[in-house]
Amino acid sequence: MRSAKGQRAIRLRICGIRTVWDTTGDGEFFCPGCGGDRNYRRLTGRNRFTVLGMPLLRRGAAGPVIECAACRDHFPTDTLDHPTTTRFSAMLREAVHTVTLAVLAAGGTTSRTVLETAAATVRDAGLDDCTQEQLFTIVEVLAADTGHGDGTDPAAEACGAALAIELHEVLKPLAPHLATAGREVVLLQGARIALADGPYSPAEREVLTTVGGALQLCPGDTAELLAAAARTPS
Repeated sequence: MRSAKGQRAIRLRICGIRTVWDTTGDGEFFCPGCGGDRNYRRLTGRNRFTVLGMPLLRRGAAGPVIECAACRDHFPTDTLDHPTTTRFSAMLREAVHTVTLAVLAAGGTTSRTVLETAAATVRDAGLDDCTQEQLFTIVEVLAADTGHGDGTDPAAEACGAALAIELHEVLKPLAPHLATAGREVVLLQGARIALADGPYSPAEREVLTTVGGALQLCPGDTAELLAAAARTPS
């Protein structure tokens, strides 16, 4: 006599649920299972009740899901919200470049030491061909285009309206994908540039405070980090 477990196994072989998947899109994503960038398929499915392997009755929709082309695991669609490694690196480079320009616009570009520190910071972030001359030219062009603001917004006056807006546009999408320590590093990179020629000016402090806010750092933490950077010998 077959056991109850054996009888259930037979019934499962006779009848069950099968999902028929259709591909509705594809692309590249960061696969949580593989731990790296992989190709994916976006799938939607239809569940079918089967008897002896033959689909007979509909049992509702399945998905949508994201299927990794490498490991074949399925993931929820919000997995695509996480940037690929390539995209994340580009976002980080853009963030450091934008913060650098904002700090330079606030503190001026007359100090050779500041320009040297700024160019080295941007190169370390991955923009290997960045030079002091390039940064100087960009800041001067932005200053000519945006002027010095109307005085109602200190941060906008410090770095120009265009840079003040871009700080938020560039840093806010990046912040959720950086650990707290990573966000602090971006802020401190800007602080080191500002401190290269002496203590923060009011305009530089305003810009760095804006950077901290855009990176979703608490105001108190931002103030402490800036103070600690000012106490640290360069």
